[in-house]
Amino acid sequence: GTLRLISAQKTWCVAKPSSDQATLLENINYACSQVDCKILQKGCPCFSPDNLINHASIAMNLYYQCHGRNHWNCYFGNSALVVTTDPSYGSCVYE
Repeated sequence: GTLRLISAQKTWCVAKPSSDQATLLENINYACSQVDCKILQKGCPCFSPDNLINHASIAMNLYYQCHGRNHWNCYFGNSALVVTTDPSYGSCVYE
């Protein structure tokens, strides 16, 4: 018998495009109170584009990845989606 390890598909957590600005800001504040969001600071790879949906997606994904990638870690009051396509762009790499 051969033991084979099958890796689960990688997933990421991003903000729903329909989320309102106040919800996105709450999500950023909550996620960044739980995980290190330095990657979002001005001059860091994920600062641009400097808008709430981008910053919320990155912060929410950091939280999701740090807390075990469970679907309930990507809920954020129903303002998030689990995706299977890597949302990384340029030099901003999603964990």
